[in-house]
Amino acid sequence: MIRLLLCVTIGFNSLLAQNFSISGRVRSENGPLAFANIVVKNSNNGVIANEQGKYNIPNLKAGVYTLEASYIGYKSSTLNVQIISKSIEIDFDLEPSPVLDEVVITSTLKPVKRSESPIPVEVFTAAFLKKNPTANIFEALQTVNGVRPQLNCSVCNTGNIRINGLEGPYSLVLIDGMPIVSGLSTVYGLSGIPSALIDQVEIIKGPASSLYGSEAVGGLINIITKHPENTPLLFFDSFLTDWNEYNLDVGLKALLGDKISVLFGVNYFNYNNPIDNNNDNFTDLALQDRISVFQKWSFSRPKNRLFSLAGRYFYEDRWGGEMQWKSKNRGGTEVYGESIYTSRFELIGNYQLPLQEKLFFQFSYSDHDQNSVYGDRYYLAKQRIGFGQLLWDFSEPKSDWLIGLSARYNYYNDNTTVTNTSDEVVVPSLFVQNEISLTKKHKLLLGGRYDYDNRHGSIFTPRLAFRYKPTDDDIFRVNAGTGFRIVNLFTEEHAALSGSRDLVIQNKLKPEQSFNINANYLKKIYTKKGQILSLDWSTWYTYFTNAIRPDYDTNPNLVIYDNLEGSATSFGLSFSLDAVISPHFKGLIGGTIQDVSQKENGIRRQQILTEKFSGTWALTYTNLKNNFTIDYTGNIYGPMRLAVLGPLDPRQKNAPIWSIQNILFTFKKFKNIELYTGLKNILNWTPNKGNPFIIARADDPFDDNVSFDNNGSAIVTANNPYGLTFDPTYIYAPNQGRRLFFGLRYNLN
Repeated sequence: MIRLLLCVTIGFNSLLAQNFSISGRVRSENGPLAFANIVVKNSNNGVIANEQGKYNIPNLKAGVYTLEASYIGYKSSTLNVQIISKSIEIDFDLEPSPVLDEVVITSTLKPVKRSESPIPVEVFTAAFLKKNPTANIFEALQTVNGVRPQLNCSVCNTGNIRINGLEGPYSLVLIDGMPIVSGLSTVYGLSGIPSALIDQVEIIKGPASSLYGSEAVGGLINIITKHPENTPLLFFDSFLTDWNEYNLDVGLKALLGDKISVLFGVNYFNYNNPIDNNNDNFTDLALQDRISVFQKWSFSRPKNRLFSLAGRYFYEDRWGGEMQWKSKNRGGTEVYGESIYTSRFELIGNYQLPLQEKLFFQFSYSDHDQNSVYGDRYYLAKQRIGFGQLLWDFSEPKSDWLIGLSARYNYYNDNTTVTNTSDEVVVPSLFVQNEISLTKKHKLLLGGRYDYDNRHGSIFTPRLAFRYKPTDDDIFRVNAGTGFRIVNLFTEEHAALSGSRDLVIQNKLKPEQSFNINANYLKKIYTKKGQILSLDWSTWYTYFTNAIRPDYDTNPNLVIYDNLEGSATSFGLSFSLDAVISPHFKGLIGGTIQDVSQKENGIRRQQILTEKFSGTWALTYTNLKNNFTIDYTGNIYGPMRLAVLGPLDPRQKNAPIWSIQNILFTFKKFKNIELYTGLKNILNWTPNKGNPFIIARADDPFDDNVSFDNNGSAIVTANNPYGLTFDPTYIYAPNQGRRLFFGLRYNLN
């Protein structure tokens, strides 16, 4: 008996000591999937299939394993297998993954599959943002087709984001669906949103005022932050450039019991290395010291009802100016500098009421305090925005309703003579939206919004959208609506503060109104070789009445604001191609042609700082065997009209074609760790190329040696041969040249 047990034991141990293998094929309905990934979960074991889709995982002991096969553009497949006494063969059949079925929220204020939405929504995930590492969302959007970050000042480097050629204030920026970024923060707060805390960015090009009110005339950007449940326990992302820019993102997830999860994140950015490569004695890039602290709480409630609460605090100290500027010179007339202290906090919440009906209460509050100096000119401003809305979401056969009641409180005050008293207003609103499924292929959306502003009375903005889906691979959409916009000039017009131009408001300004129509066609193609192509065409037309435009041409020393007596239009075409060529290659390329102009007294002029065409791309090569990825991203912009100081100004009156290009190498050899390095602005393009100077009269920033005539215009003299005044607002591209960067990411799941 003992001998028998000994033989069994030896035989069993011998079996355990044997090495086995799992082999097979990975294929789809179109044939083998070359170079698919097959991994043994909860281990470091994994292989890549060959060109025929065949794979072999050797050196496995007897036991139970979980295998996962994955391939770009296809749904992953997971199988449990058991090895007992011999090697086994396992084949995987993968199904195509719909490339249009991301869940989006921005189009209808409730979650819906992208392919089912009547409103075209573009979605950019955190993976897209990683292709060009940046310290803020402002720079991260520079490779999105039809979207352009626009700098407003070559000294302090503040800016805004343009959609389809329309200035930044025409686009509404949301955080988790709440109107947090507006007014002062449109110019100064965009750089404080850390990209590492972003789950995805949803962009609508075209009017959305019927749901979101004023400012959503040209389009909107909804920045959706990560949910604690879908976030690693710890994440870390940091990079350093050879300009001595340093960025750090740290995130931590905590579970408090079974019902509360918390996401805590910190972003810190520092640049404290004055550089003057164009030798004008002014900093090429504003110095910045910025910290942003973010926290998001999610609560588990009965029947999966929602409750989340998020808060963010942001502080920034930035300055740009003459190289010898010190903090003791702030506000003085000896050394020119633009110094901005920004302190801001935000609160965002979403609570589903404990009722049978689907009722949600959403709210947000932001407090923005700005202490800024432009030379010897102080601009001290405060803004508080409170927002709350009650949403009722219910369905009937073939009809989905959304009814909302909201109110927005806005307080604004500054020390300028234009703002004699604080601007304080409450705007109540009511909106209704009905999404009708006419047939399986046809869907119609009707909506309208009523706002009452005691400064301007009643405002009604209707909306209509239609979606036709003849096949699963084709979608036609038409979206039309009106919009309105109320202007606060000092939160938008940087030229009124920087330099020597004075702001003149010709008459009492009326709200702008617009009509927009947008047509979109989306096509996806699956080839027999496993390639996936997604093609997107759009065309749009926007017509403005009461358009409020800055006049830089009548008097070079003034910025004159008035309602346009004629009309303004924006018309354009855009195209993008999202392609998965193989497991090694994928890319996104896009192009836009547009005409943004205004017509007054029979004369049509191109809008200043608006490109006639643009292109963007993000190309990725992945080497699966050696665990590295190369991302090549960039943009190109066509001619645009620039704001010069009169006919004698020698600076270019139209910008040339220019391009910013970047390359990134990412190494994923180590578990949970990514190392990356690359070059930004490979071509070393800056706007001073082809120009005698960028900042007019940089050697006389307080106009001490400028002579003026009786009308206040600069006179040509021996030491001022062009008749110019100090002007740092001639800027159309970043003034920061080529730079090398290194970074590290760490994720602990």
